[in-house]
Amino acid sequence: QVHLVESGGGLVQAGGSLRLSCAASGRTFSSYAMAWFRQAPGKEREFVAAISRSGGSIYYADSVKGRFTISKDNAKNTVYLQMNSLKPEDTAVYYCAAVAGTRAYTRVYEYDYWGQGTQVTVSS
Repeated sequence: QVHLVESGGGLVQAGGSLRLSCAASGRTFSSYAMAWFRQAPGKEREFVAAISRSGGSIYYADSVKGRFTISKDNAKNTVYLQMNSLKPEDTAVYYCAAVAGTRAYTRVYEYDYWGQGTQVTVSS
């Protein structure tokens, strides 16, 4: 089992940058594929980015491709989401998720563990 805690959210102007971190407990972090999802008010939770256990496979939603970068540091038990060129439509609560195994996935139901979320607000 793994416990996830996100940090790094906040208020930023459009065009700005933020880096989200997700710290995981447990000694088997390297056994997990990780992902970021987000949920805006009144909307369903949506996929943002995912990284496989080894880091060799990475996936992005079309809406963030070229602006966001996901990375995984197994030595620090942490996954990051670097967000550049932020837009007001990126405003949401961002959640970190984990699933044991090699592959990364893009659907909410494919992940077993979730953090509590961190708020990102982008002003225009």
